[in-house]
Amino acid sequence: MIVYIDDIIIYSETWEYHVQYIDKVLSKCTPINLRFSLKKFNFGQQELLALVHKVTGLCLAIDQKKVEAVLQKPVPKNIKEMQSFLGFASYHIKHITKFVNITSSLYRLCSKDLVFEINKERRDAYESIKHEIPNVPVLILPDFEQPFKLYIDSACSQV
Repeated sequence: MIVYIDDIIIYSETWEYHVQYIDKVLSKCTPINLRFSLKKFNFGQQELLALVHKVTGLCLAIDQKKVEAVLQKPVPKNIKEMQSFLGFASYHIKHITKFVNITSSLYRLCSKDLVFEINKERRDAYESIKHEIPNVPVLILPDFEQPFKLYIDSACSQV
């Protein structure tokens, strides 16, 4: 399940699990008087594009149309364009190594106290993040019929 502000995306391995999961979510929402808009409600979809994700019954992946759009864009020319790029890129913060370090100069550039100027450091940071976006991993549902291997750091005290 993915929850983002006013969107709830429920995906399941089988139809039976899907119906059970929806029932469980709705049963939690009813006591707190949470309402849903039927206009936004999609039920039983095989594939769904939401936010920057493509959700299917087998995986959660980045929407390739959005990736292509980002790759074709030139370096942002103003704060609004930079904020738009950083907003999209930040969805993938967990999957881009040193994201915060790389983008810090780009975030500073969005401050109203600075003149919007793209220097070599900022251009390199922009290109570095842009280069990493197509490499964001696809999350695939595991095969529960197969054994799982768990690799842990021996210094950890808990799993």
